[in-house]
Amino acid sequence: MSRFFGEIRQVCYLVPDIEAAMDYWANVLGVGPWYYNPRVPIKNYSYRGERYEPHNSVALANAGGLQVELLQTRNDVPSMYRDFQQAGHVGAQHFAYWTENFDADLARAEAAGFKVCMGGEVGENGRFVYFEDAKHPGVHPGTVVELSEVAGPKGKLFRMIREASQDWDGKDPVRPFPDLSTL
Repeated sequence: MSRFFGEIRQVCYLVPDIEAAMDYWANVLGVGPWYYNPRVPIKNYSYRGERYEPHNSVALANAGGLQVELLQTRNDVPSMYRDFQQAGHVGAQHFAYWTENFDADLARAEAAGFKVCMGGEVGENGRFVYFEDAKHPGVHPGTVVELSEVAGPKGKLFRMIREASQDWDGKDPVRPFPDLSTL
């Protein structure tokens, strides 16, 4: 466990074909069920201080206490994902810590020298930021750290996904994301 942020709660794999990746993880590795959103509704997205409109598809499932995220970029918006892919990488791009005290944890991270490179919001109380390694920018793809707020509906979604995985029998391996406004 990190002394700074607590448990690593999620690892994200950038994939060129999210449907094939979900199939592999579910049917070969036995991880699921996958909750799939073909277009994540990201608000207030920025990369290096500039605003953009990304189109990303995301699938989430748990393997024990660790959430696995599969992410496919669908447009060429500047992002840390694109940087990773343009460097010729596929696979684990970032890991995430979750927080219910986003403002305090972000301030603490910035005071310790972490620099926000990318961020946005998914739903109410669903802010997220990705930190750039200021000492080694772009040198270590796959070691990006995300701080993700789970105080609202996104946190409820993540609990639902974890609970669904606990006794998953292999049926219904891909399920749609619920509407976050109903959680």
